[in-house]
Amino acid sequence: MQTDAPVVWLLTDNKPGHRNQLKGIGNRLRVRAGAALHWVDAGEHRVSLWHALLGIAPASMPSLPSPTLIIAAGASTHRLLLALRRTARAKTVVLMKPAFPMRWADAVILPEHDGVSPGKRTLTTQGVINSITPLARITEKPEALVLIGGPSPHFEWDDNVVFDQIGQLIADYPSWRWTISSSRRTPKALAERLEELDSIRVSVVDPKRTHEDWLAHQLSASGAAWVTPDSMSMVCEAATSGVPTGLFQLPPKAGSRVARGIELLVERGQVARWSDHSNVMDRSSGEKLRLWEADRAAQWLIRLFLSRGSR
Repeated sequence: MQTDAPVVWLLTDNKPGHRNQLKGIGNRLRVRAGAALHWVDAGEHRVSLWHALLGIAPASMPSLPSPTLIIAAGASTHRLLLALRRTARAKTVVLMKPAFPMRWADAVILPEHDGVSPGKRTLTTQGVINSITPLARITEKPEALVLIGGPSPHFEWDDNVVFDQIGQLIADYPSWRWTISSSRRTPKALAERLEELDSIRVSVVDPKRTHEDWLAHQLSASGAAWVTPDSMSMVCEAATSGVPTGLFQLPPKAGSRVARGIELLVERGQVARWSDHSNVMDRSSGEKLRLWEADRAAQWLIRLFLSRGSR
């Protein structure tokens, strides 16, 4: 039990992936510890390197309740996090591997593929934290979701390969209805080809016209999900929902830590390879390890900083 309701400042650079991580862990701290969440846009507060090193908070900070935890995600939030580290009572937490020495933060939460060993103040996660909540029940309706990324430093991207695999799924499973969404990184040529698939059985969604909770709502209505492996965030969101999730087949680039992280999810049975697509579509993959890293990270922070005797 925590001694009182904690106040959590979430430092964001407003990049969707980083904001999603903060939202995920913040929501679980709110549910489990009654935390009051306050978002702080790091872009609104200029911090010199000198002030960051000395821990001098910027005068531009808004009047907010004194924080118990300050959590930051994104490299452009790091100076502000360091500048705030001397704030009374506050413990600082950084998500992902920081550019500064990890000992400068009170806690670090980062994916296992970053190659850092876990420790008393370091938590390694399976994949990346996200804001999806596992579903209590997966629909039995033949509704499938397809999430398409784009070129990345981690996989060899090929428009034709991705398009052909989508076409094969649609042809092989004629009783299913498909919802296809591209992303900001999807090449324009591929996005245009995907739009041509729109039909009675296929809905093609413009990602610019979706709302913040669209993915969560869509996953809750899906009996299967297929994701390109270039986006660790999209893969982990689908896997966290509990919906049977398969990966399109793209060659990993040599030495990519993210590609290795994806492979670890495959090895644990949390997502399936393209070659196992029948198991995904037949929903016969059996029991799989639960993946809800936002909740696990929140519980870790509560034990570390918010429970009786932790401070």
